[in-house]
Amino acid sequence: MLDQVAAERDEWKDRALRVAAEMENLKRRSETQQNDARAFAIQRFAKDLLPVADSLQRALQAAPKDSEGPAAALVTGLELVEKALQGAFANNNLKQVAPGPGDAFDPHLHQAMMEQPSETVAGGAVLQTMQAGYELFGRTIRPAMVVVAAKGSGSKAAASTAYAPADAANGAAYDSKA
Repeated sequence: MLDQVAAERDEWKDRALRVAAEMENLKRRSETQQNDARAFAIQRFAKDLLPVADSLQRALQAAPKDSEGPAAALVTGLELVEKALQGAFANNNLKQVAPGPGDAFDPHLHQAMMEQPSETVAGGAVLQTMQAGYELFGRTIRPAMVVVAAKGSGSKAAASTAYAPADAANGAAYDSKA
């Protein structure tokens, strides 16, 4: 009889511990979901503002550099607005992704628009950025549109490793037939 009561006690204790663990997991999961919801609440708004930032940058690129008088004031005003917009993006953790020539192509951050042969950049690397991309807290909002150097571009040694996975470049075993 005593053994039966002890077994029942252990069973109830085990159930209580499992329920407590499940509640703790539920609490952690809901906190994570709330934090994600807060962090990405501006995602849609930011995505809607990206064409505005692009138009502003194109306007600044087309603006005459040696203007005087009212035209110079307009260009200065456009530069200040663009700086304020980029500052607002930075304050809300919206980061611009604009890889330079020779940077590694990352399919999570970049969208290859075309492939061109290059003498200076290794195959598979970014040759030129056509349009900057943006990421919010590490999540890609819009990939950067890039031109990628064609396979076989640049030096032979660099081109052979450009398309290899990162593990293979770091010395890990790599099976190219897989």
